[in-house]
Amino acid sequence: MRRLVLKMSMSLDGYVAGPGGRIDWIMRTLDSGATTWIEQTLWQAGAHLAGRRTYADMLGYWPTSTEPLAAPMNTIPKIVFSRSGNLESEPTLALRNAVDAQRKAGLSVAPPAAGWDGTRMLGTDLAGEIAALKAEPGRDLLAHGGASFARSLVGLGLVDEYRLLVHPVVLGGGLALFSGVAAFDLTAVQVTAFSSGIVGIVGLPSPAAQ
Repeated sequence: MRRLVLKMSMSLDGYVAGPGGRIDWIMRTLDSGATTWIEQTLWQAGAHLAGRRTYADMLGYWPTSTEPLAAPMNTIPKIVFSRSGNLESEPTLALRNAVDAQRKAGLSVAPPAAGWDGTRMLGTDLAGEIAALKAEPGRDLLAHGGASFARSLVGLGLVDEYRLLVHPVVLGGGLALFSGVAAFDLTAVQVTAFSSGIVGIVGLPSPAAQ
């Protein structure tokens, strides 16, 4: 039985995106150590899971990226959850922020990468579909969000492990990861502090939260 791991970046006050969906604070505070931590997490995945809008952002960014994180994002299978059965989405502010950051960093753009055409689309029965995915052979499932999709996973008790990068920023508002979720305890099995002030937390939810 493979596990569902939720990977998210969040602010000190618990938001995964600022007002208007801004995520430029993630790029601004990310350092090489935290980037390596993310890359190692990505390579451990048997599949990347995301909601419709986050998947659209990923598809609009990673296939032509030359960043170190692009390799695991492009080569590992993707599973997108869409209740509407539609993958069409307008570019979000988060995607525009990421593209701008890439451009400002002077990163080159590679030809589109293979590995996205075989994306599986699910979404009619989240709990049942996640249970079926867990029962499949392979490495753990890695969920990326967005906020609504992540909250649904948390609220249904489907997350077996949390991998959270807590950034040294206070946003004061936005999209909160745990908004509306019943309280639960998290046992930290690994805590890593990075030079930029980011803290990586690997935590397991209490049995009552499952």
